[in-house]
This record gives sequence, structure tokens and C-alpha cells, in this order.
Amino acid sequence: MGRPDKSKVKKRGLRRFFSWKKLLGTFFVACLLAMGALYVVYLLVPVPTANAEATMQSNIYKYANGKVLARTGEINREIVGLDKIPLKVQKAFVAAENKTFYKDNGVDIKGTTRAAWSTITGKGKQGGSTITQQYVKNFYLSQDQTATRKLKEMVIAIKVDQQSSKSDILAGYMNTSYYGRSAYGIQAAARSYYGVDATQLTTAQGAYLASLLQAPNQYDWTSASTTGRKLVEERWNYVLDNMVGEGWLPEAERAAMKFPVPQKPKPLPGMEGQTGYIVEAANQELMRQGVSEEDIKAGGWTITLSIDEKRQKDLVKAVDRQLEAKLDRKGDKKDATVQAGATSVDPKTGEVVALYGGVGATEHWTSNATRRDYQPASTFKPIVLASALENRSVTQDGREIGLGTIYDGTSKRKVVGSDIPFSPENEDDDDYGPVTVQKATNSSINSVYAQMIVDVGTTRTKQTALALGMKDGPDFGETPAMSLGTMGASTMDMAGVYATLDNHGKKVTPTLVKAAVHKDRTLSPAKGIGGQVISREAADTVTKAMTGVVRNGSGTRAAGNYEAAGKTGTSENNRSAWFVGYTPELVTAVGLFGEDTKGNQVTLTDTINKGRANGGRTPAQIWGDYTTGALDGGSDASFDLETDSSGGFDPDPTPTGSTEPTQESTEEPTEAPTTRSPGPTPPPTSTATTPPEPTRDPATTPPEPTTAPPVTEEPSPPPSIEPPNPDTSQDGSQRPPR
Repeated sequence: MGRPDKSKVKKRGLRRFFSWKKLLGTFFVACLLAMGALYVVYLLVPVPTANAEATMQSNIYKYANGKVLARTGEINREIVGLDKIPLKVQKAFVAAENKTFYKDNGVDIKGTTRAAWSTITGKGKQGGSTITQQYVKNFYLSQDQTATRKLKEMVIAIKVDQQSSKSDILAGYMNTSYYGRSAYGIQAAARSYYGVDATQLTTAQGAYLASLLQAPNQYDWTSASTTGRKLVEERWNYVLDNMVGEGWLPEAERAAMKFPVPQKPKPLPGMEGQTGYIVEAANQELMRQGVSEEDIKAGGWTITLSIDEKRQKDLVKAVDRQLEAKLDRKGDKKDATVQAGATSVDPKTGEVVALYGGVGATEHWTSNATRRDYQPASTFKPIVLASALENRSVTQDGREIGLGTIYDGTSKRKVVGSDIPFSPENEDDDDYGPVTVQKATNSSINSVYAQMIVDVGTTRTKQTALALGMKDGPDFGETPAMSLGTMGASTMDMAGVYATLDNHGKKVTPTLVKAAVHKDRTLSPAKGIGGQVISREAADTVTKAMTGVVRNGSGTRAAGNYEAAGKTGTSENNRSAWFVGYTPELVTAVGLFGEDTKGNQVTLTDTINKGRANGGRTPAQIWGDYTTGALDGGSDASFDLETDSSGGFDPDPTPTGSTEPTQESTEEPTEAPTTRSPGPTPPPTSTATTPPEPTRDPATTPPEPTTAPPVTEEPSPPPSIEPPNPDTSQDGSQRPPR
């Protein structure tokens, strides 16, 4: 019998269902189906918008010298362009993670398959993603280890590679990766590990940062175990060797490199102390310049401030020495109510060089430097004088007002020429009799300035105040009481006003932001210097008057090894106490404010010292301490003044009506002998003054009694016009403002 025909033999069992042709065909069909499925996935999976964390950045706030003051935001990241990163540092990241980056299409099939197989077989997780895939994971997706996320990652990576340049992808990868130490992005990592900007990284340092990405916490040299240090050093060598192999690093340069040990971690600058006040003031200025609060919170700003690091420390030290060291905040409820604020400005530029907002932004958030809810009191008087000089105002009997003009300094004297009755009491109810404007400024005589503002006109005075830099508000009423500073003002406001006077009448607006740069925009800083708002002669004459306050008036505690002008102020019921003054180079406003735990204004009496905490005491001492430090011990600079010609006058008489010197009167030396002429006598028809007969000795003869009603500490018109504040000081006394 012959053999059976094989072609006719029936296959038995499973063999009849399989053949090489069928298997191969099935495989190709499966591949086609898989490719079709992948294509469908490719079409269906879009490139999403960036996740919130990927675009969130820090805002960086720097001192004027470039040193970082603070970094804000939930994520420590500052995005920088690839042009800011050295080329060899860029190559180090490519050498570490994806040598084929510049050639691949965004996905490494072999690497991904190898990593997946390693995970499935239990050999541990392995990296198989390209730089593009890792960027997609960081920027668009999450860190979830799921097959779905991995598939999306691959599809989006292909699309991103088609739509974006390799440079953009590399920059995105370096800016979104996590490096440990709470640092996201190459810039934050460079600062955290080496204390430099990314642009200053060396190749060796860049290779270390690239090595970190494999295991950021395990590879942090300063906290790593012996094994961790060994592994990261091996990884560092691997990166550099790859760079040599790719022709990105000369072999000789590689051989000379030593492992760059990073610095120890430093805590991120927080909002404690003065930092929070400064950052908030800067943010408010940015918003006034048109940057929305949402844009600021989104981060990405590098903000260079005008704050001088040394002067900022000098100001804090001065407050600590002259105020905080003398208070018992924890053990004495009265002491705990004392709040201090200060602003220091360069009058030539308007730049705020130092700012003090309070005991600490995390303890008392309201900034005492920028709040406007306290009265500036008698620090407003120089503005009245400036308006009189600018408007060439005259007294009620027609005499032009200057430093030598004689006024009646009698306490409780009724003002003449006003529809609103006003008869303010002088400090300690002292009667001075006829005095010059200079003496009235030195000794802060209320009755003189109350009459002067009527002579000038309250509307004109307010116009001058606003032109100099004060801010309008519902409490800025045009009444004679305005002469005593009854409106609200901040230390920054008053520093700006006095800086304008120091700058010979050219407007000075305090500014805090020197530069603000974002990857999407650059902000033009506000201008600190404006045009002429009052004449140089008027401004300089006011400066001349205030030099007398420091030399032999109520501000002698501010004197030092420098020429200075300034004015004290103490408000109603001693709720605020001020000294605002300047040298030719520096203007500083210092204020003390009484505030209880509920935010209510309270008296400063019997807190920092027994009795009143007036402007001539602690505020002047803080001012003098700070100014001495800020000027490195002193200055030879002198005021270049062009003043009116009324400065030549005889000393004024000593006040009567007080038998014992008070706290503030002891700060105001009187140069006057008691047997001398009071100076020129105005015409007998004068209503602006009540001059004595030539034979009267004002130092020994009491003045004519007045019928004016007594006033509280902040004199005000009758209740029908401006109800007086019923509050009294803690000792029960009512005191007039200074």
C-alpha cells in the first residue's frame, strides 16, 4: 500500500485549530486592532490644560541689595527661561534622564516596556520615561502610578513633542520637577542647595541637581545615609560620564571636577517680624500700579524692594532699645497696649529704606506704619505754616505771616475771624503772651496755630496738605481744630509730607517697589519724585522753623551728630505720640499708638513712662537712635535753604500759668530772660494778636483772663459743630495735644 496523501489527512485535536499561518494572521490582526485602538486613543485624548500645582509659583521679595527677604506661596517655585540656565547644566539633565531626548519623538517604547516588565515581574519600579513624558506627568497629569495615567502620558507626550520645541519641553521639565527641600524647579533648587541663582550654577552643581531627581530625599547629601551618599555620588559620576560620551563635556574638564557638596538646608523666609508688614505694603503698592490681587497670589513675581537691609535692622534695633526693652508686654496690660510704627524715606528718590509695622506681623497683623486711624496731632502744624507762607497769608490786621510774626500765645484764647468758635488750651494751660511764629513752632503753642489756620483759611490749608501728600477722608474737616491734626494719617503719609519739605517743595511719594518682574510682564515702578507743589522758599522756611524744634524746642531728644528738622505731636487723650523729622539725607516718621486687644484706641498715659508718652520723649528717642545708626554715626551734611527774611528776631518770653515744669515743658528749653522786650509790637488795630502795652513784661505779668470755655485734650468746636471726645486719660486728666 502506498502512503496516504498528507494533504488529505485530517488534523486531530487542537492542532486542527492552529497553524503558523493562522497564528501569524491573528497576530497581525491584533496589531492592527491595537494600532487602531491607539489611534482612537490618540484622537480622543487631548493635551489638557496645566494642573494648578504646575503653574503655581512663589513670589520672591528682595532687599535693595538683591538678598532675598521673603518667599511667599504654597509652592517654592520660580520659573526661569532656558536662556537663564547654563548650557552644560541643561546637558547634564539630558545626560541624566534621556540621552536620546533631542532625537526621540517624546516616547521611549523600549524603556517604557522594560520598566513595565520590571514592575510586573516584581523586580521593582524602573524609570523608562523620556524627559517629555516626565514633563507631561509633572505639568499636565498627576503622580499616580496607574496604567491609565501611563497611557495618557505616552499619548500626550507624542502630541506635545509635535507641538512644542525641545527647548520649551526641557525648560518645562527643569522648572516643574521636584528636587527635595520643598524646592520645585531649577531656580528654587539652585538657591536651596547652593545659595545661587540658576544662572550661576556650575556644571558639577548642575549634575548633582540632575542626579537628585531620581530620589530627591534619599540623595540630599546633608541628610543622606552612607549608602545614599554613595549612590548619589555614583549617579553624579554617571551623569558626567554620559556628558563626555555625548561630546557635551571635555574629558579634561570632567577629570578635574570634584563632587560639589551642597549647603545645609535653610528655612524659607517667613512672614514673622517685620517681613509680613513689608511684603503686604509692597503688595498694596503693586495693586495700586494695576496688578490684581489674583495675579499676585498666582505667583511668579520677583520683586526688588527699596528696603535697605542695614537701615531696616537699625530701625528695629532702635525700637527695641528705646521702647520694647522698657515694656513688660506679658506682665502689664497697659504696656501691652503700646504699638509702634515708623517709615523712613530717602527724600531724593522717594524710596522707603526702612519700615516698622509693629511687634511682628504674625502677632499683630495691622501695620502701624501704614494705618491711618490715628491723629497726627501737632505734626500737622508745619503744614499750616507752609500754607501760610505759600499763600503769602496775612494776620487779621494785615501783617504777612513769617517766622518773626508776633502772635498771642495766651492759652484758651478765642480765635478771631472764624464762624466756628474755637479756643484751644495750650499744653498744661501755659500762657505765653506775645510770641513769634518760630517760638510757637518750637513750643507747639496751640493758640497760635489755631489763629494762624483761620488767617490762612482752612480750605487753603487743606489744599496744601493734600498737595504735600496727606490723604483726604471723612475726618478731614475744614475747621480751626484741623490745625491740631485731628484727621487720620499714617507714618508713611507723614514721611512723604516731610520728605517733600526736605526736597525743597518737590513732591515726594514714598515708594517701596524698585522693580517687579514676571515671566509674562514687567511692571514699571511708581515714580517717587514729582513736580513742585509749594515754592522752595515756603518749604525751606518751614525747614528752618523745625530746626529750632530739634535745637531748642520740644524735639531736643532727637538731636544728634547731624543737622535735623522735625516736629513733635501728641493727640487727644494721649492716644498717639509722634516725632517726624529729617536730615538732608533721610526722613523718618515715628508714631506710638494706644490700642487694646479689641482694636480700640486707648491712652498711652502711664505706659512707657509715668504720665504722658508725648512725642518729645520716646518717639524722638527712637528717631534719634535710628537716625544715628542709619547715618553711620552722624553726618556733616547741612540744609541748603532759601528762606524768607523774617528769621531775625529776639528770643520769646517764658510762659506763665504753670509753676512747675511738666514732662514736655522740660524738653523745651526757653532761652528767654524774663526782662526783655517781647519783640515788635503789632498795630493796635490787630485782631490776630492781643499785644500787650510796651511796658508790660510778659514773662512776669499774667495775661488778660479769657472767657473761652475749657477744652479736652483734642480741642474742638462746640458740640453743635464737632462734639468733643468724652474720653479722658487713665489718670482722669484732660490734656491738650502737642
